[in-house]
Amino acid sequence: MKEIIFGIVAGIVASLGMGGGVILVLLLSIFSNLNQHVMQGVNLFFFIPTSMIANFLNIKGKNIDFKISKIITIAGIIGAIVGSNLSFKISNKNLKKFFGIFLCIIAVFEIYSFIKKYILTRKRK
Repeated sequence: MKEIIFGIVAGIVASLGMGGGVILVLLLSIFSNLNQHVMQGVNLFFFIPTSMIANFLNIKGKNIDFKISKIITIAGIIGAIVGSNLSFKISNKNLKKFFGIFLCIIAVFEIYSFIKKYILTRKRK
């Protein structure tokens, strides 16, 4: 049952373009006993159908710049190959640490963006 809830939450976040995979891996790491490699594999498998649906709807809504998308897709494929091969060489413990550091960096960036956008712009008014 919890997997269904995780999938729904991650699917909603993914369809909003905010990285549902990060949410999925975070939820799985907190509420399941899977190792980090399995969680990331589940996340990647989850990404295929959810991204296909989101892409279809975004193409229909004319929200995709195909020129930029091609470049990013090619670079992403290269990054996926390198990252997958690298993750096989990293222990589960270290992979969890790297994921935690990644989440902390995202959190700091989001807090900074919030402060910059809302607090500093209010001072100027």
